[in-house]
This record gives sequence, structure tokens and C-alpha cells, in this order.
Amino acid sequence: MSDTPKDDPWTQGEMSSSSGKGASAEAGGSGPDESGGSGSAESSGGSGPAETGDSAEVLRERQRLAQIESMDRWIQSVLVEQRRSRRWKLFFRFAWLALLLGVAALVGFALLMVPGDEREQARHLGVVKVDGVIDSESPANAERLIEGIEAAWESPSSAAVVLHINSPGGSPVQSQRVYKAVMALRERGDKPIVAVVEDLGASGAYYMASAADEIVAAPSSLVGSIGVIYAGFGLEGAIDDLGVERRVFTAGDNKAFLDPFSEMRPEQQAFWQEVLDTTHQQFIDAVKAGRGDRLADDPRIFSGLIWTGEQALELGLVDRLGTLDEEAHEWLDQPRIKDYTPSQDPFDRLARRFGVGVAQWMGLPQASSPVRYQLP
Repeated sequence: MSDTPKDDPWTQGEMSSSSGKGASAEAGGSGPDESGGSGSAESSGGSGPAETGDSAEVLRERQRLAQIESMDRWIQSVLVEQRRSRRWKLFFRFAWLALLLGVAALVGFALLMVPGDEREQARHLGVVKVDGVIDSESPANAERLIEGIEAAWESPSSAAVVLHINSPGGSPVQSQRVYKAVMALRERGDKPIVAVVEDLGASGAYYMASAADEIVAAPSSLVGSIGVIYAGFGLEGAIDDLGVERRVFTAGDNKAFLDPFSEMRPEQQAFWQEVLDTTHQQFIDAVKAGRGDRLADDPRIFSGLIWTGEQALELGLVDRLGTLDEEAHEWLDQPRIKDYTPSQDPFDRLARRFGVGVAQWMGLPQASSPVRYQLP
């Protein structure tokens, strides 16, 4: 026998509902006759489904209105954000415009308010710096130096052009180019050109200086080193000891005579010495043409020795002792110095140095000449 009979009124919905209604009537203390009979109960029970349908419809309407309201709020927030974004864009545009106008106004004010004699007419020494190794890939390259020298020469306010030198020398070709450019201006005779040696004015740097009208050096400056150098290694024995086979393919018996891993024959050594002697003689002739009779009759001058400023004065390699500041006082009542050395892009300079360093580290061939007017 089952615990829950099929005809149990508590498990039947209709009966439960009827029982519930009866219980409610009894709880109210009135029977069917007192409440107006069964017709009243039927009419009361008949209105239930309609009320339920009305409630579902109201719920769906409320949900629809809530969705519309949510969508409206979202659209409003998007519009507010767009308006705010446009306002910030306009603000920054006006800020940049105001900044540019302010900078332009300051520049114009400076140009208009600075007196002409201070801005353009003030007399000064036009300085071009020869700093570091002279090479086509270094800051002290011929193109850059010549540009600065010509700018200083053409300036109507420069009393003299000054080569401010602090260099151990370098490329013969770069030195010769600057030498010829200075000599061409010197021959015009419109403006004096003075070379002032700071710490070091040697080899190719002195080659340039010898083209100037005058050379000035401090007593402790190092001047001279009129010579030519080539430095390399002879590693043919080391490569044999290591058991390494060198493979070099050339067209021409002497094409690889400077290869450090190949033996240099006596005739090749004699030829290379002739190249160095020829280049050295070009250096000697240029210095004699620039310095003339001021040079002492001393063969040691062209032997590659380097001298102090005091010794160089006795040998005629320099004209007087002094510094750049003293030269400014010598030439002008109110000493002024203006740098005409063309500016260089720091990123380009860094890239060049990095490339040269990597090439040297890897042993790659360099574009510059192996023959150098430079201190070892």
C-alpha cells in the first residue's frame, strides 16, 4: 500500500484549491450560505487567471521600460564622453598654438630688442675647432672644418679666423684639403687666419696650422711631429704555429702585400717605404710653403720629432706663445669669441663611432688610408 494514495486530496491541485477555499471560509467564520452561496465562490475563483495574465503583461512592460531607460543612459554617457573628448582636443590644440605663438613672440622680441651692434656688428674672433683625430668619419673632417672656416671668413664681424687646434693628426687627404682651403683664403689677404694650438698640434694638425698666417702655442703645448706613419703586424709566424691556413685570393702579385698574415718581400718593403717617403715630402713642402723663412735651418724639424711650445718657437714652428683668450685680448678691445664650427647631429656621431668601433673589433677593412700624419 502506498504512503500517498492517488486520491489523497492534499496531492490533488483542484482539491487542494477547493480545500483551501473551504478552509478560508471556515477560518472566516461563515459558510456558503453566509457568504452568498456557491455562486460567489465561483465568481471569485473565476477572476484568478485574468489577474495573473495582467500581472505578466505589467512585468513585461516594466522590463521593456527598464531596458529603454538603460539604453538611454548608455547613449547619454557616450555623448557626454564624446563631448568631453572634443573639449580636451580643442584645449590641447589651443595650448600648442599659444605655445608656438609665445615662442615666436619671444624670438621676435629678442631679434628686435637686441641692438644691431650686439647681434651682428660686434667684433669677435671667428673660431673653428679642430678637435680629435682628423678623419673623414670623425668630427674633425675636412668638409666640416672647411665649412666653418669659410663661414668665419665671410662674416663681416669677425676680426680674424682662428683654428683652435687640439689634435694628434690623422688622414693626409683630410689635412691636405683643409690646408689648401686655408691657403686659398690666405692668398686673398682680406682677413688674418691664426692657428692656436691648445694641448696638441701634431702631424696632420700641424699640417693644417702651417697654412695660417700665424701659429700661436702655449709654452707646454706639443707641436710638430712632421712625419708619416704606417703601423701593422707580421703574423705569418703565429698563423703557422696555430696551424691555420690563410686563404687570400688576389689578381696582382702585390695586391695583398700589406696583409698581416702574409710575408712581405724585400722589394715590396722598399716600394712601401717609397710611398711613405713621397707622402712625407709632400708634408715637408707644404710646411715650407706655409712657414717660409721663419723655419730654422735644422733637419730635425722634419724628422718626426715633437716639440714643446717654447722649443717650437726657437725652431720657427710657431710665431709666439699664448692662448686663445690672450689672442682675443690681443685682437679686440672687448674680447669676444664666436664658434663657427658646424654643429653635428649627436645621433649621427654616435652611430659613426659605434660603426667604426665594431669594424675595428671585427678586423674589417676601414675606408681611411693606412698612411697617417698622426702620432703613434
